Amino acid sequence: MKKLKVLLVDDEIMIREGFKRLFDWETHGCEVVGEAADGMEALGQIDALLPDIVIMDINIPVMNGLKVIEVSRVKHPEIAYVIVSGYDDFAYCRQALRLQISDYILKPVNYEEFGSCIDNLKISMYKNKTSEQKHSENREERVISSITRYMQEHLSEEISLSVLSDEFHLNPQYISQLFKNEIGVGFLAYLTNIRIEKAKKLLLSTALSVTEISSLAGYGDYRVFTKVFKKTEGVTPSQFRREFLDRENAEI
Repeated sequence: MKKLKVLLVDDEIMIREGFKRLFDWETHGCEVVGEAADGMEALGQIDALLPDIVIMDINIPVMNGLKVIEVSRVKHPEIAYVIVSGYDDFAYCRQALRLQISDYILKPVNYEEFGSCIDNLKISMYKNKTSEQKHSENREERVISSITRYMQEHLSEEISLSVLSDEFHLNPQYISQLFKNEIGVGFLAYLTNIRIEKAKKLLLSTALSVTEISSLAGYGDYRVFTKVFKKTEGVTPSQFRREFLDRENAEI
């Protein structure tokens, strides 16, 4: 499993060294990727390193920790923050809660308790990520289901990525990718398949002419339809129907 990236922010070098040396990040599935001694440096490191977790003191120079979190939240809402402070101040705690801080730990740090904090945070982050992935997957499944249903219902009409884009207000490239991700084939391959399948059903269950079936299957030109059908099935539409009728007659 991928290690979580951690950024340490404290103006006291001994505190930062303590976190690096006295806590077993490896055991807890994390690695320290950077550190900062003041608020502005912290913002720069957050932008550059994109850590999963930031361990932050409140009272740091230039810009205090809570302000750093407030500013960085705008660009990086997914990052988790743990406040480590020497102040058991209700006002700080209340502001930290407002900023949705993951935890508020008092100095001196009890590393055993800190380990529990990191483990709980990892579990929470995993659940959130899983929930987001499921939501995204469910949404994509609903979208592709709606698109394919629309295609089946409008098969005799023009269907293209551009048409679907206008109908569903989605980017054509996104729709194209959905077909590959959710169905496993490209858009054109899927469209050709359902058109030929409809044509086959009509050839076997009706007395409609090839030209009429071509139109109902979405091919304006029966010659194009015949060419595509033969390439897909190995025989022309007329041969396909005739062979089926011959087999039926032979069985009778």
